[in-house]
Amino acid sequence: MNMKAGLWALALCCTLAPEARGGEAGQASDSYALGEVVVSGNCTDGGPGAEASQTLYTVDADQIKASGARTLDQALRLLPGVNVRTGAEGVPRIDIRGFRTRHVLLLLDGVPMNSALDMQFDPTTIPTENIAEIKLTSGASSVLYGQGGLGGVINIITRKGTPGVHGTISGEFGDHAPYLAKGTLSAATDRFSYFLSGSGTKVDAFPLAGDFAATANQGSGYRANSDRERRNFLGTIGFTPTADVALGLTMSYSEGSYGKPAGTIVNPIDTFASPPKYARVDGFSGLYLQLAGECALSEHFTLRGWGYLNRSDQDLNQYDDARLDSFQADGSFRERVHTSIYGATLQPRYDFGKGGTLTFSFGAERDGWENAGVQAVNLVSGGTPSYSDLAKDRSLSLYSAGVEYELSPVPGLGLVAGYGWYWQHRSELAQDDYSFLLGANYDFATDTRLKASFKRNVRFPSLGDLYDISKGNELLATETSRSVEAGIEQKLPREARVALTGFYTEAKNLIQNDQTTGHNMNLSEVRFAGAELQGEARPMASLLLRAGYTYLHSEDRSRPGREEVQYNPRDKVTLEARYDARCGGSAYLAVNHVANQYFYTKDNVPVVQKAKLNDYTVVNLRLSQKVLQDRVTLYVGANNLFDQNYETSYGFPQPGRYIYGGFEYRL
Repeated sequence: MNMKAGLWALALCCTLAPEARGGEAGQASDSYALGEVVVSGNCTDGGPGAEASQTLYTVDADQIKASGARTLDQALRLLPGVNVRTGAEGVPRIDIRGFRTRHVLLLLDGVPMNSALDMQFDPTTIPTENIAEIKLTSGASSVLYGQGGLGGVINIITRKGTPGVHGTISGEFGDHAPYLAKGTLSAATDRFSYFLSGSGTKVDAFPLAGDFAATANQGSGYRANSDRERRNFLGTIGFTPTADVALGLTMSYSEGSYGKPAGTIVNPIDTFASPPKYARVDGFSGLYLQLAGECALSEHFTLRGWGYLNRSDQDLNQYDDARLDSFQADGSFRERVHTSIYGATLQPRYDFGKGGTLTFSFGAERDGWENAGVQAVNLVSGGTPSYSDLAKDRSLSLYSAGVEYELSPVPGLGLVAGYGWYWQHRSELAQDDYSFLLGANYDFATDTRLKASFKRNVRFPSLGDLYDISKGNELLATETSRSVEAGIEQKLPREARVALTGFYTEAKNLIQNDQTTGHNMNLSEVRFAGAELQGEARPMASLLLRAGYTYLHSEDRSRPGREEVQYNPRDKVTLEARYDARCGGSAYLAVNHVANQYFYTKDNVPVVQKAKLNDYTVVNLRLSQKVLQDRVTLYVGANNLFDQNYETSYGFPQPGRYIYGGFEYRL
């Protein structure tokens, strides 16, 4: 195993850190908030702001470290309303309240991270050592976020330097020769701060559960073509020349490769499984840059703004068979995909005092997609294939204008109203549509809060929806949704709290492939209704307990014979327990139970049938101990402790028991 690729970041941190002294960075207070889309102003009379009327879940750096989460999907897996599933793409997808990943808006320090091609994202390329806080807004979100987040918004805030010099070096090893190496270095003075981090990880293959039954193309032991390699670097620089002006620069780069494990069902008469595909991303890279600034022009008027660039390249190959060495069969291809997003956002805010807070947001963005490669076309079985050109080069522009007004007319009552207008311009057509938000929260008693919100939201079709070589449709309309929710939050004795939220959403004109024409069409109409319950308690100072339950009912009104939207679990139960001992030891336990998840026969099957995935329960355990005056933390852990054999998509088994260990050294 070549360790150089994984340890380059650590060498950088060691070189820069000879002056480092003891201390631990990475808490939520170390947030680099300069580039964040701020959606909640400073309401008077103790009003909590716009976010109090919405369903907002937060995960901070301390929670991430305790759980051992390495990437974004692992950090969010236990949140109510979130379903993480992995299918034929070999990439974890984060669904929120039934909506797919392409309907979830992902922002990293204000930079949109969804792919310009299909609006999806790969959460495994976002390592957690960079994250100070994650804010996940489900359902009705602020209009200041822009279009696209029908299911919700994931807003990631990275870390910044704090006074003094701080650094960490970490290493982790586990089953079947994987490794994870990472390092951070940060510092700050009165006017200047920086945060640097780097990481490298390599996994040869993930283990299958012991009771997995081998198939014709997947043996027992380790998952074929499931290797993954990634390297990341992040740098954040902050400069405050005066008390009223702040500037910041952020740069992130990632690269790597990974396999896409084929479906294990090869039975041609199985009407639920598609034929296995043998594909790999033999190389990918991503770069994002952001320059942000904030200026307090007066006591009441603040101006924030940032410009950004997000570009990615990917070499995607689909091979003939599991040998992964030829492109002769019909449909095999070699493809290089380049996407880019660049734009700017301006956010003026005026605080009227008791008259509330008014926030505007103006944005402009350019999305581009370039495709190159060839696809094998073999019309005669066994004949010599010819190759069709996959070249494509398209782009479009997006513009947005939004306004949101927050008011606290009496103590304990918060109101918010927002309106956003969006435009999509492309060579053949221009579209425009709007979003609308109303929200209210009321502190009924000192420890009781009621909240409710309504939002109409939109999503424009992506470049892939419009121009995909085989199924694109340039006449697609915008997707729309209407969401309403209401909830109650209750504080209890001994630092306990409980929150219950009910929601209902109608979505129309969702884009799907029409099997009759072979093109994308505005066909889907779906409805989601459900409830999310989350509670937290500290029965003793050293013990934290957190539990959650999600009920999700879905209706698919666009496809005859289908009752619900497939691969949306009806029931999800989670439990977390964390114990911190006085001796520096810590124990973390996580339980995730998913039940009542259904799927249907393939679209080309005349008679629609329904089947059910097996319910599953995954238990993770992590134990850690601080030594050497708390400068070193040693830990061991086990994911899927009881070796549960389970699937989140039919024919795609998930990892079995994985045992690992590692260390973190604070400079």
